[in-house]
This record gives sequence, structure tokens and C-alpha cells, in this order.
Amino acid sequence: MKSADLALILTGVLLNAVAQLLLKAGSRAVAGIAFNLGNTGALFERMALNPPILAGLTCYAVSVVVWVLALSRVDVSVAYPMLSIGYVVNALAAWLLFAEQLSATRLIGIGIIIVGCWLVARS
Repeated sequence: MKSADLALILTGVLLNAVAQLLLKAGSRAVAGIAFNLGNTGALFERMALNPPILAGLTCYAVSVVVWVLALSRVDVSVAYPMLSIGYVVNALAAWLLFAEQLSATRLIGIGIIIVGCWLVARS
């Protein structure tokens, strides 16, 4: 795989991972609201006016453009498995930013993902 192609894939993956982290950060704004039909307006308003959620959605939109560019250059059978790198990035970032736990089992899974992505990239 060419380094420019890998850079496109990794950019798309990282934008997607950042989007998830921003949505998680923004989700605190709706955490205390009950999920029912009567609160739909309040939920929508809190999400629509929430800077981290808006930034996360923007990252998603940009990641789609980058991903389409990547797919125009790389086989989907190679590109799609690389999305798994996002799991690794998000698990580590969630540990650092949100104090989420990384158990031994999760770390083993992350290691397996890394090895799998490396094998796919080499193919």
C-alpha cells in the first residue's frame, strides 16, 4: 500500500475516532434527561446547541469525504479492516480522557486488532 493511501485511510479513521470522543464528551449534556417522548424537544435542543456534539458531527462529515477518497484508491477489502484502528485509538483515548478502564482482556483484544491491521496492510 502506498504511504499516501495509508495516510488517507488513517486520516479517515482518526477523524471518526475523534468524532466518537467528541460525542462522548457532549453526551454529558443529555445524561440527566429522561428518554421519553415528552423530552424530545429538550434532548434535541441540548444536542443541537452542544459544541462537542456539533464538532463530532463535523468530524464525521469530513471523515466521510476522506473515506470516499481512500476507497477510490484502495480495495475495500484492505481499507475496511483498517477501521479497526479506531477501536484502538478510542480505547486508549477513553482511558486517558474519561478514565475508562483498560482490563487485561481489552488490552489483549487491542493487541489482536493491531496485529490484524498490520497483516491486512501488508497483504
